[in-house]
Amino acid sequence: MKIHRLAIASLLGGLALASLSTQAIEYPLPPTGSRLIGDNQEYVVPDDGRALETIAAENQLGLTNLMEANPGVDPFLPKAGSKLVIPHQLILPDAPRDGIVINVAEMRLYYYPKGNKVVEVLPIGIGQLGTDTPENWVTKVERKKEGPTWTPTAKMHAEYAARGESLPAVWPAGPDNPMGLFALYIGRMYAIHGTNAKFGIGLRVSHGCVRLRNEDIEYLFKKVPVGTRVQFVNQPVKSSVEPGGARYLEVHQPLSRSEAEFNSSAQAPLPMTPALTRFIAHKESGSRLIKQALEQRTGIPTQINPV
Repeated sequence: MKIHRLAIASLLGGLALASLSTQAIEYPLPPTGSRLIGDNQEYVVPDDGRALETIAAENQLGLTNLMEANPGVDPFLPKAGSKLVIPHQLILPDAPRDGIVINVAEMRLYYYPKGNKVVEVLPIGIGQLGTDTPENWVTKVERKKEGPTWTPTAKMHAEYAARGESLPAVWPAGPDNPMGLFALYIGRMYAIHGTNAKFGIGLRVSHGCVRLRNEDIEYLFKKVPVGTRVQFVNQPVKSSVEPGGARYLEVHQPLSRSEAEFNSSAQAPLPMTPALTRFIAHKESGSRLIKQALEQRTGIPTQINPV
């Protein structure tokens, strides 16, 4: 399912999480030795003509998250009365539980507030093919800016000019600014910021920065202090051995590396680290269940040892 560059335009009940708001989903951190959090939910599509993007936003998901978990769903007009899986069960990324962790492969941002035993999860948009968001990088929040301006690069000016459009030298602050109303600047070249678009969360749409819905970046802006650690990872396959012995795989579509790979009908190869290879080869892992998880790539944690 090739959906990473697609540019398309009953709130949950009984969700076993600490809180659910329009700003973030807050999960209690799992016990020692566990990386599995949350629970999946069922959503019945109402008969009101809403697009999948609207459903994704209501349930604090990116569009890709919802499409991976529900293969074949119509992104423009999901069928009224049909049932969707809301993928709110997750395996935490293999990274320190410190500050912000961004897994570009699943297009989610994890925030671990200092001193709290919780993790807050937000969906994001990332860089287009050719203007990729960093993948393996540790940095920090250098500064914060309410009402950021945007200075397009020479390459951006050329891209717009090729489409017969023009850009100002500096885009002034305001609701029409492509960076939205809030920005966290990380390193020298990138930012975590809002948007002036109605779509793009859960897609590859930016020029390399991390994009959030406006209410989400405002929420994060108010909570994250300058100096917060930020780590980028690229983990389309996550695994966990839970304290009771259950073994889980969570598999997402890997990011396409070229136009040829994106346009190919074949599934892109999944990167396998030595640790993942050992995990899959373990005697308690079921080969049929592993094969199913690696092929279907639903982005949902799947138990791979027989119950």
